Amino acid sequence: MAKRVTKKKVNSNEMDGKEFFEAIHQIEQEKGIKPGYMMEKVTQALLSAYRRDHEGVGENLVMEADEEKGTVRLFLKKEIVEVVDNPATEISLEEARSVLPQAELGDVVRMEVKAKSFGRIAAQTARQVIIQGIREAEQGMVYDEFSGKEHELLTGVITRIDPRNGAVALRIHSGSEFTDAYLGVNEQIRGETYTEGQRLKVYVVEVRKATKGPQVLISRSHPGLVKRLFELEVPEIYDGTVEIKSVAREAGSRTKLAVWSADPNVDALGACIGPRHQRIDNVLSELKGEKVDLIQYSEDPVKYIAAALSPADVLSVEELPDAKSCRVVVPDDQLSLAIGKEGQNARLAAKLTGYKIDIKPASAPLEPIEAMESVVEEAPQSEKPASEEEA
Repeated sequence: MAKRVTKKKVNSNEMDGKEFFEAIHQIEQEKGIKPGYMMEKVTQALLSAYRRDHEGVGENLVMEADEEKGTVRLFLKKEIVEVVDNPATEISLEEARSVLPQAELGDVVRMEVKAKSFGRIAAQTARQVIIQGIREAEQGMVYDEFSGKEHELLTGVITRIDPRNGAVALRIHSGSEFTDAYLGVNEQIRGETYTEGQRLKVYVVEVRKATKGPQVLISRSHPGLVKRLFELEVPEIYDGTVEIKSVAREAGSRTKLAVWSADPNVDALGACIGPRHQRIDNVLSELKGEKVDLIQYSEDPVKYIAAALSPADVLSVEELPDAKSCRVVVPDDQLSLAIGKEGQNARLAAKLTGYKIDIKPASAPLEPIEAMESVVEEAPQSEKPASEEEA
């Protein structure tokens, strides 16, 4: 009976280059990673894995990857010496000549490393480095995408609401990237209710690099949210014809927005309100009924401050010697309206204009400006005007 002849499998020092490159390209395509990034990470991983199992190798280990030939090979550079003290970096003349007959003392030869020389721990290390490289690449792409969205509006989908403190987790998208962000209670609009699966517009306050990936800080209570909502609804703001000069907001209650038109033929207030109040109604709908006062900005502080106290009528505005302070006189029946509930109208007007506003009724005797000047000078500098305190 004839003997069965089997072809003996030939071991190769080379890794399967074709599969190696295909795997690299597949990872880059699936993860959207730029070409070449994963090759660099994998190379580092393989070198690191071998060095971990072979102490003393150091920088003598090199890797050659030739995509055209489909080869991936590891070489260890060794110096030819008479007496070998460090086998990791040195080789005897006799051993070197068994590979290269023309080798001489002092030469540096490259000894190919067999793939099977990688131990279990080394392979595990390489795997971890590769996974970390993929994670870093993904995080880098997310950070690059979202860092360009600071101070912009993004739409997210609520994925979870913490029953303990009411914090809301959202998944927000930008381009092809997405990340999870948290809307804390202090960043929510007071009185607003949320449900899982709800789509929500949020303002991106800041994007930070963190150990677990990019951290996107979002808000619904930030004044920038109102500003961006008007930019979405008012083309004149978007193209720069109408400019938002200042915003003062107490989220969930009231916002004052100062607008100004660079074109004398364009009514800034009318542009923001829109035909049949359509534009401002769309903003109010997103803000869940929060009141918005549109103020005509003026470079004249007197006119600007008078407008900022809207809807109250103002009889006079006098600037005090202290730069950023003024005295406002209103009709007696307009005093409570000018101050607002719990001082809100006066407080927002002060934030909007940057002035400390002292409101007086018309029937009240007014102190001379000189007397008020001495009071201002004697006032402690560290004290903050009540009208400028944040709610």
